[in-house]
Amino acid sequence: MMLRLMFGTLIMGLAMGNLFGQSTYRLPPPEVVEIIDAKPEPSLSLSPDGEWLLLLERDAMPAISDLSRRMLKLAGLRIDPVANGLFRTDYYRGLSLRRRSSDDVVRIPLPANVRIGTVNWSHLSDAFAFTVITDRGTELWRCDVHAWERPTKLTDRLSAVLADWTWMPDGTTIVAPIIPANRGPEPEAPTAPLGPVIEESLGNKSPTRTLQDLLTSPFDELLFDYFGTSQMVMIHQDGTVVPIGEPKMFELFSPSPIGNHFLVSIIERPYSYTLSYGSFPKTIAVFDLQGNCQYTVAKVPMEENIPIEGVRGGPRRVHWRAGFPANLCWVEALDEGDPKRKVDHRDRFMSILFPFDTPPKELFRLPHRFSGVSYFRDGTRLLATEVDRDRRWTTTYLYDLSIKPPKSTVFIDRSIRDQYGDPGRVVMEPDAQGNSVVLEADGKIFMTSNGATPDGLRPFLDQYQLNTGSKERLWRCEGECLESVVAVQPPSGTRAGYFLTRHESSTSPPNYFEWGWNGKDRIQRTSFRDPTPSIRSIQKQIVKYERADGVPLSATFYLPADHKPGTRLPLLVWAYPLEFSDAATAGQLTSSPFQFVRMTGISHLTLVTQGFCIMDNATMPVVGDPDTMNDTFIEQIVASAQAAIDKAVDLGVADRNRVAVGGHSYGAFMTANLMAHCDLFRAGVARSGAYNRTLTPFGFQAERRPLWEAKDSYLILSPFLSADQIKQPLLLIHGENDNNPGTFPVQSQRMYQAIRGTGGTARLVMLPFEGHGYRARESVLHVQAEMIDWLNRYVRDVVTSGSKDQ
Repeated sequence: MMLRLMFGTLIMGLAMGNLFGQSTYRLPPPEVVEIIDAKPEPSLSLSPDGEWLLLLERDAMPAISDLSRRMLKLAGLRIDPVANGLFRTDYYRGLSLRRRSSDDVVRIPLPANVRIGTVNWSHLSDAFAFTVITDRGTELWRCDVHAWERPTKLTDRLSAVLADWTWMPDGTTIVAPIIPANRGPEPEAPTAPLGPVIEESLGNKSPTRTLQDLLTSPFDELLFDYFGTSQMVMIHQDGTVVPIGEPKMFELFSPSPIGNHFLVSIIERPYSYTLSYGSFPKTIAVFDLQGNCQYTVAKVPMEENIPIEGVRGGPRRVHWRAGFPANLCWVEALDEGDPKRKVDHRDRFMSILFPFDTPPKELFRLPHRFSGVSYFRDGTRLLATEVDRDRRWTTTYLYDLSIKPPKSTVFIDRSIRDQYGDPGRVVMEPDAQGNSVVLEADGKIFMTSNGATPDGLRPFLDQYQLNTGSKERLWRCEGECLESVVAVQPPSGTRAGYFLTRHESSTSPPNYFEWGWNGKDRIQRTSFRDPTPSIRSIQKQIVKYERADGVPLSATFYLPADHKPGTRLPLLVWAYPLEFSDAATAGQLTSSPFQFVRMTGISHLTLVTQGFCIMDNATMPVVGDPDTMNDTFIEQIVASAQAAIDKAVDLGVADRNRVAVGGHSYGAFMTANLMAHCDLFRAGVARSGAYNRTLTPFGFQAERRPLWEAKDSYLILSPFLSADQIKQPLLLIHGENDNNPGTFPVQSQRMYQAIRGTGGTARLVMLPFEGHGYRARESVLHVQAEMIDWLNRYVRDVVTSGSKDQ
C-alpha cells in the first residue's frame, strides 16, 4: 500500500512538473539545430614576424558535462580544482601550421580529444607554447616550427589560477607558475562550522558594486590559499626546471627587459568577503633571479573606501618600461582617487631606475585619468592616453622624454563614443626582448581602424609621419565586402612590405589575404568554407531612421529568404541600450551590410528561419548628462522602440500588430521596462537581466549615483516594481551560475514571481551550470527552442483583426 502511494505521488509530481513547465532539454526545429551545430572556421594566430600561420581548430559548443564539472567559487574567481586553473569550457581541439607564403599545411601531432587552452608565440617567431587541460591537471607544451612533428611537454604541474606564464626576454626560456612540490592534499571541509561569519563596518564609506563568487568562510580562505599559491620556475628549452624563490600567492610575475629581475605582485592577508581578490592587500616588488626582494614598490592595503569609478591611492598600473634594461613606471592619483574632486591634474606618471636606490621621479602629469601607455623602441618616446570621465572624452599625447621638461603633443583627441572620428589603434610589434612597442619605420607609425562611416564600416590602414604630423591613407576597404587589417610589415631595406587582412562578404566567409605594400597585389592565404550555406540567401540591409526628438537611429534589418513583397511579417526588435553625451554620436553606424552572417550559440537571428523579420542591434541611445541621463531612460527607450517599429512598418514588411522585443543582460533590463511602460509589443524575451535596481545600490551600467542619491530613478527604473503593468507574455531566461556583477539569478526568479503574482503571463527558464552567457550545446539548443516556441505562440501565430498599416 505504501509503495503504491509513493508511486502515485511520484506520478502526480511528474504531472505537476509538466504543468509548470519542467522538462528535459528540448530541441528547436531541425533547420535551426543544423545551423547552430555547424563547426566554426579555425581561429588564426600569426607569428610576431608574420611568417607563420597557426590555425586553431574549435568545436561549436561544449557538452553540458563540461559545464557540470566540479567548480570552486572563490574571491571572484571560478576555479577548476582538477586542472588547478580557471574554470573553462571552450577549448581548441587541434593545431595546424603553415608558412604564410606556402600552401602546405601540417597538423601538429597531439593526443586524441586534446583540450588546448592558451597559445602564445615566442617573440623570436621560431616556437610557440600552449596549455593542455587533462583529467589530471594542466600541462605546458612547446613546439618549434622547424620541428613541428615533435612537440614537447614541459610540465604537467602548471598552476593557472592567478599568475600567468610567459616567455623570457631570450625568447627560448619560459617563466611559469607550477604547483608547489610539497603541496599536500586539498583541505577537507569541516563537518560543522567553527562559528558565525562576522563582518564589521566602522563608519567608513566603502561603496562597492555588486560582486559574485566571493569568499564566504574561513574554509573558503583555506581553499583560496591552497589553489592560489604557486612556485615560480624558469623552464629552459631542454626542459630543465629552475625554481625562483619560495611559493607565494603570486598574481603577477613579469621579467624585466634584460631578464635579470622580476616585477611581482603578491596577494596578502587579510582577505575580504565583500571584495574580489583584485582588491585584496598586496605587495608589489622586484625580485632577482633567486627570488630575493630587491625593491618594494608598494604595500597596497585593502582596496576599500574607494569612490564609485574612482581609483586607489599610491602606485598603480606598475610595469617595466620598454627600451631600458630595468626601469619601472607607474601612475599615482593626485585627486585621492576621487573623480568628483576638482583638481588641475588627476594622475602623475612615475619612474625609477635599477638599482632602485634613488627616489622615484615624476615624468609628467595628466589632466585626466590615465588609461594606457605605448612605448617606442628607444623608450624615450611614448603615447599616453587619458580619459575625461565627465565629458566622455579621450586624449592621447605623444611624449618625448629625452627633452627636459618632457615635450608633449596631442596625438588623438575625440569623444569616446565618436566612431566616425576614431583613427583606430596604433600597430605594435615585439622588440628584441619581447616587449610590445610601437611599430615604427623611417619615422612613420601605422594605425588600423574599423573605419565607421555613415554608410557602414570601411576599415583602413594609415601611416603618420611623426616629425611633421602628416597622415597618409595606405589602404581602405572598398566594394561590397568587409575587410580589415590584422598584421602590418612595412618595407625594410631589401625586404618588400606587406599587410594581412581578414576579408568577408555577405556570401563568402572570413578568409585571410596578403596585400603588397602598394595596396594592389593580393594573394589569398586561407580558404575556409561556408559552414552554413543554407542561410546565405537571407536578405540583410542597414536601415536608418529618426527618433521623434531628432536623434538618428539605425538597425540591421533581416528578412526571410522566401519573403514575398507586400507580405507583412511578425517583427522582432533586438537591442542593447548605450549612453551618449550628444545626439550626433548616438546615431553613428558601427556595422556593415556586407558582414558574413553567422548564427551561433543563442543568436536570436534564427527567428528569421521561422518567418520573422528582425531589427537587430536597433540603437537605443540614452542621451544626456552622464550624471542624470538615466532620469529619462524609459522615455528614451520607448521613443527609440516606437521609431524602430515605424521604420519596419514603413518598409512595407512588418505587421505592427505582431511585434516582439528582446535583449540580453542590460538588453533584458530594457526589454522588461519596455514591456512595463508601453503597449508596443505582444511579447518579450529577456535573458540574464537585472530587474530590481535596489539590489545594485552602488550604481549599474553607466549609472554613477548610488541609490541614496537618486532614489526616484532607481525605483522608476526597476521593472520589478512595475510588474503589475506587464500585461503581455514575457519569457525570462537565466543561467543558474550567472557570475556577472548585478545580474544575480535571483533577479529573474523574483521578476517571474512578481509577474505571476500580479496575474501576468510569464515563463522562467533556469539553465543548470550556465553563466551569464550560455555555452553547453544542450542549453543553447534549449534556449533556441524556448525563444522560437514563445514568439511563435504569442506573436507569429496570433490572429489579428487587421491594421491600418496593411
